[in-house]
Amino acid sequence: MHSRIAGLLIAGLLLFVPALQAQAARTFKTRLSPVPVAAYNPNVVGTGSVTATMTGSKLVINGTYEGLASAATQARIFKSTKPGVRGDAILDLKVSGGTSGTITGQFDLTPAQVQEVAASRWYVQLHSEKAPDGNLWGWLMPQQEKGR
Repeated sequence: MHSRIAGLLIAGLLLFVPALQAQAARTFKTRLSPVPVAAYNPNVVGTGSVTATMTGSKLVINGTYEGLASAATQARIFKSTKPGVRGDAILDLKVSGGTSGTITGQFDLTPAQVQEVAASRWYVQLHSEKAPDGNLWGWLMPQQEKGR
């Protein structure tokens, strides 16, 4: 009787493990650097970094920036056709303001959006008072899991 219960428990756990693995967090990172401009703009300066953690369809964004020539005004997530190509703004992030600070956001994604993030089609762009068309940007790239 005990061996049958143990067998049922093991079988149940084996069914449960793939569900846990499906919900494992995936990490995407980017380094924020100045947005390319046609002519040199002394107001497009600074650096930063952003980490995005996706668990199932929930995306959590955390980042920092520093060294801007003027205060940050907004940050957004943009969707592109592929890395390196400008796209359209799709989600607003929160910025703390100032010439250095934080970028945050939390979103529930659709299945299509989950695939777009996984395909590195999303990038973060930070705007500032003296660079309203974009100051820093960077593409969310998947990070390798340790042990793989």
